[in-house]
Amino acid sequence: MKKVLMYLIVILSILILSDVKASTYTYRIKVLNNQTNLRNNPGGTDNSRLGLLSKNDYYVLKDDKLYPDENNHNNCKGDWYYMTYYTGLDGYVCSDDVELIVSYSTDDVEPATECEKALSEAGFPSSYWGGLCSLKEKHPSWNFQPIKIDMDWSYVVERESECTKNYIYKGVYDKTFLDETCTATSPGGYVAPSQTGVAYYMDPRNSFTEKYLFQFLDQSYDKLLEQNYPSAVETILSGAEFNNYHLNLGNNLKDIIIGGSIDKASPIAIASKIRIELGVGTSLENLYKGVYDGYDNMYLDYYNFFNFGVTDNCVATSGATYCGLNYAYKFGWKGVDAAIKGGINQFSGGYILKDQYTGYFQKFNVATKTEGALFGHQYMTNLAGAMSESGTAYNAYNKNNLLELNLTFKIPIFNKMDATIINSGNGAVDDGNDKPAPSTIPISTIVTSSGYRYTSKYISNIAVGTDVSTTKVTLESVGGNATVSILDASGNVKTSGIIATGDKITINNEENTETLEVVIKGDTSGDGVINALDLLQVQKNILGTYTLTGAYLEAADTSKDGMVNALDLLQIQKSILGTYEIEQ
Repeated sequence: MKKVLMYLIVILSILILSDVKASTYTYRIKVLNNQTNLRNNPGGTDNSRLGLLSKNDYYVLKDDKLYPDENNHNNCKGDWYYMTYYTGLDGYVCSDDVELIVSYSTDDVEPATECEKALSEAGFPSSYWGGLCSLKEKHPSWNFQPIKIDMDWSYVVERESECTKNYIYKGVYDKTFLDETCTATSPGGYVAPSQTGVAYYMDPRNSFTEKYLFQFLDQSYDKLLEQNYPSAVETILSGAEFNNYHLNLGNNLKDIIIGGSIDKASPIAIASKIRIELGVGTSLENLYKGVYDGYDNMYLDYYNFFNFGVTDNCVATSGATYCGLNYAYKFGWKGVDAAIKGGINQFSGGYILKDQYTGYFQKFNVATKTEGALFGHQYMTNLAGAMSESGTAYNAYNKNNLLELNLTFKIPIFNKMDATIINSGNGAVDDGNDKPAPSTIPISTIVTSSGYRYTSKYISNIAVGTDVSTTKVTLESVGGNATVSILDASGNVKTSGIIATGDKITINNEENTETLEVVIKGDTSGDGVINALDLLQVQKNILGTYTLTGAYLEAADTSKDGMVNALDLLQIQKSILGTYEIEQ
């Protein structure tokens, strides 16, 4: 009896001691490989990926068990650990890709290595350390600069998830990235993304690999790289049909890009954008060949290498060729040199100098200090666009042995990044209202960001012959959910035809409504074209036998010197003869 009692005491003691010790255990894993998948179940049987884990990152396990792949996919030899992701999600990771760490203290997330200490002091949270330190170990010359965004992560994801703001390829591997409640589509098989999909592509921590980190590269012009730019740009352009076409004509796009980029933007960034926008094939050849003979040869020798103006709305109504070439015509991009340099100037002035100095910020406008411009004026609607361009830039640096330069990567950090992002039942954004929120972008910003000129009374810099629907969709594509309506001079709604002097464009945002009169320089009669009637009216106005007022008087001042005189008359005459183009 004593012996039995002794055994019971020993067993009980062991159980108690084990229980006490177990209560202090912390089961953690250290990730051994970059881009390790976190799955929603052991084996990822529905191919659903919750996130990407970075090398050297640490995560807390739910327990120390190994979970088998019940469907025998055999894509993980050592079975699966159950862990908590830093966004609060629980998921499974293959034990082949991690190292189990058992300690007797809680994870206090204190920096341990010199790299982690440096990142912590710079302001990077612990969830950034593993991925960035792995990159720093491989590339000691790289510099990481945190860009702190004073907005909650969940709010940012919600704003970028608004219907029509972003699109994702419908064949994406993870169907939870799709949002079926927003029926908007984009050409080429692109549909609306869910909040989960937006969060995945927006989360910087899913891009801490060599290939995808380049979306955070500062795209400002770097004088220290001037000797390296030529070979890098040549590598990017190599093999693309648009480049081959111009080389055969004796046009060296590389030299034009480098010359036009000085003190404005990185030539590598410019070349990458052109390649991404035009592609390597011939589908957009009308934008880069300069020989399109439609619209009465109006666009001969006009080029648009950046695909500017080719918005989804415009393409849906007028097609890519018209949208791109009409934009080029409006901005005077006649000739290859003028088109490339004009595009560089727009890209630099419109993005890099407006706090959109990385590919990430061009895609997701979350850092701008321009009032009312947050979440608008985004370079592309393709949700994966920043990652795609990042790969092109990385390849250029890699092929030209530029990876060991002192490169600076500016990486965003949001508030409360541990928030769990869950798709709502009311579309991408669960705000209880299916109607889009009104725009908060200032009306002046909407006008100028569309490429037009704004004053308190007038809107100008609209090319002669611009279609009404094109003007409307151009303004709306920049204005977010601002509403735009166009009336003729008599106050009748105008939905077709061309824009003319005296037309009235009304723009409404959340705060106010403004009605601006259109001014087409040279079109004093208000019919949208420049002809003999305009010449006669200006002549009579100078002689005092006819009076031009308001927008029509502004249209008569083609020289923009504040007066209507013989110089304006001469410019209109030459415009009619085709020997001079009036600057809008």
